[in-house]
Amino acid sequence: MHPYRTHDCRALRAVDAGQTVRLSGWMHSKRDHGGLLFIDLRDHFGMTQIVVPSGLLEKVERLRVESVITVTGQVVLREDGQRNEHLPTGDIEVRAEDIEVRSSAAVLPFQVTGQENYPEEMRLKYRYVDLRREKMHRNIMLRSKVIASMRQRMNDQGFTEFQTPILTASSPEGARDFLVPARLHPGKFYALPQAPQQFKQLAMVAGFDRYFQIAPCFRDEASRADRSPGEFYQLDFEMAFATQEDVFGVLEPVLAGLFEEFTPEGWKITDGAFPRIPYKDAMRDYGSDKPDLRNPLILKDVTEAFAESGFGLFAKIAASGGQIRAIPAPGAGDRPRGFFDKLNSWARENGAGGLGYVIFEENGGKGPIAKNLEADRLEKIREICGLKAGDAVFFAAGKGDEVAKFSGVVRTKVATELDLIEKNAFRFCWVVDFPMFELNEETGKVDFSHNPFSMPQGGLDALNTQDPLTINAYQYDIVCNGVELSSGAIRNHLPEVMLRAFEIAGYGPEVVEERFGGMLNAFRYGAPPHGGAAPGVDRIVMLLADEPNIREVILFPLNQSGEDLMMEAPAPVEPARLKELHLALDLPKPKPALSK
Repeated sequence: MHPYRTHDCRALRAVDAGQTVRLSGWMHSKRDHGGLLFIDLRDHFGMTQIVVPSGLLEKVERLRVESVITVTGQVVLREDGQRNEHLPTGDIEVRAEDIEVRSSAAVLPFQVTGQENYPEEMRLKYRYVDLRREKMHRNIMLRSKVIASMRQRMNDQGFTEFQTPILTASSPEGARDFLVPARLHPGKFYALPQAPQQFKQLAMVAGFDRYFQIAPCFRDEASRADRSPGEFYQLDFEMAFATQEDVFGVLEPVLAGLFEEFTPEGWKITDGAFPRIPYKDAMRDYGSDKPDLRNPLILKDVTEAFAESGFGLFAKIAASGGQIRAIPAPGAGDRPRGFFDKLNSWARENGAGGLGYVIFEENGGKGPIAKNLEADRLEKIREICGLKAGDAVFFAAGKGDEVAKFSGVVRTKVATELDLIEKNAFRFCWVVDFPMFELNEETGKVDFSHNPFSMPQGGLDALNTQDPLTINAYQYDIVCNGVELSSGAIRNHLPEVMLRAFEIAGYGPEVVEERFGGMLNAFRYGAPPHGGAAPGVDRIVMLLADEPNIREVILFPLNQSGEDLMMEAPAPVEPARLKELHLALDLPKPKPALSK
């Protein structure tokens, strides 16, 4: 017999009754029934109930839960009324004949059983205990299965997996690099890759046709609920001789297939081709370039209805070139006054002056705005928004992206408060036609709006003849339920187009040659048109696991401050090591203590 186990803790069934077996695992719980002790024995696979007779009690009665034991005994059927329908092994139990203690557990920092919420700092410090909890174990196993499915789906579409360098040069991705001092090259540093962007493009130049990688990426940036500080993983892929639609044709079945495979039964997933929404339409209709299509509300421009109107505040905004956006609120007219006051207070807390509204009735409208707005203008707003008596409408006013983005936040808040957001659904879309350039409000100069290596629509001719602010790029994001899963682009593979694009953004050829000379030179030796994308693995698993925080689906994440509390990283380095690396520290001076 194997020294540790003949079966795992999920394997035994009624047909195994009468067998002598050996199981090993953690004592999940124990219950004393006077002369008999019941132990739920847990391993990676599942749980089995162990019955400990009086002769073996001394071995285990003082052990704490989470101690590791090996049990040898006979499988017996549970008595009628004692079966557990919630466990795969619920028809049987193992009557212990011998128990060996492999490892006794100290007092736990928190309990593994139950659903109690514990402080995240504690959970991260003792992550190995946290991961024993059923939900966390399930999340990490889901992540593994999702990655395995990704690999298979990419292989099935003719992609080849390569590994790109981890020690490389600084990347133009936009975030801060993590730097690694080069011991053999004093004063020089490697950078951990923010993404394999340049290497995967160079693989296309090298003649490989379809590349993919489950790629680790490193960015020294702040944490968010949907972004882990330090490192993350993405399904990185690139295709030679590919159009934008070719990229979509690869990624759509991968994502739809993943969500169909791992989503609970009864959930709805976007069927067929994902909707393509131009960037300007997304900002106009949803107030976001990450629209949540589960939300049925569509924003409307009602600036004209307020121009030269009796409502002076909005009339002034309209006259100064601003915009008034309407956020429809179907059915909200029946809500009490407190509902509207609550939303007005929420708007003030979020930096707005307030949140004006109109409630529509059979004979017009009511509310502070309606009192100062002509009847024909109220009717025009009602028609534009497609509303009826019993509905309401909220307004956001201001200029440019500021009012667009705030109206998008209001749209989400109103739909949430009215319970309008579709449940048990994953709704995908592509946001396309991102602007190639934007105006930097601080400097007044033209700058890249997104990825500088995207191919401009219209190519060199557009760069030479169009107003830069009217040029779109072959650049796209894929969004699910308001979460950006991936950005991607058809790449700029022509040296002359790249040099001209950077020139418009204020970078001379010498700067481009210095910073991106490796890629630029490669393109001079014959580069195919190519494009790709890189959906985030962590965010995909976060959505599938229905978790609000990305750290819940990562094995050993850093905390919000970028620290590993378990391994105590980052940590100081001894002076001898710094000397070997030719480094001297210039630490910030401690802040002076406040005088009493």
